[in-house]
Amino acid sequence: MRDLHANLKTRHALGPFEPRRANLGFVTVPAERLRGLLTELRDVHGFTHLVLLTAVDWMEDGLFQLTYLMNDRAGDRTLGVRVMLNRDEAVGEDMHDLWPTAATYQRELKEMFGIDFPGSPRVDEEFILEGWTDLPPYRRDFDSLAYSQQTYAERPGRVTHDPRAHMKSKLYPEG
Repeated sequence: MRDLHANLKTRHALGPFEPRRANLGFVTVPAERLRGLLTELRDVHGFTHLVLLTAVDWMEDGLFQLTYLMNDRAGDRTLGVRVMLNRDEAVGEDMHDLWPTAATYQRELKEMFGIDFPGSPRVDEEFILEGWTDLPPYRRDFDSLAYSQQTYAERPGRVTHDPRAHMKSKLYPEG
């Protein structure tokens, strides 16, 4: 995988190669180089299977990280390609023409994080959260406690325990 990274580094302005194990590593690419890199990995280097497309909210840095996890089955290797997006203008490039399954991931990321993928099929249709009107729930600034308190009525008899004290009382009832 280091040889692959060395081969692609200059042409695609890749960041350092970060190995996780012999057949798994990660690289970061500038957003404007993403499509070219993914296309070359698929068409030239055998990474024909998009395993996963996911996001991480780096709220403090004002960024979203998209990770395309791709697999070369014949070579038994997996590469994660990361790209950083501005959190305030969260727009990713539609990749469903490279991997049709990307459309499903892109719909989920639009709904759960608010990351748009213009041109992706059905990206603006409700997907998981039918009727949702609040901030996308996977954004770190979404307040799940406030949402549940506003949305659901308190039920009599419901008791909340501090997890540490509760487990201590269950494990050590004598002391």
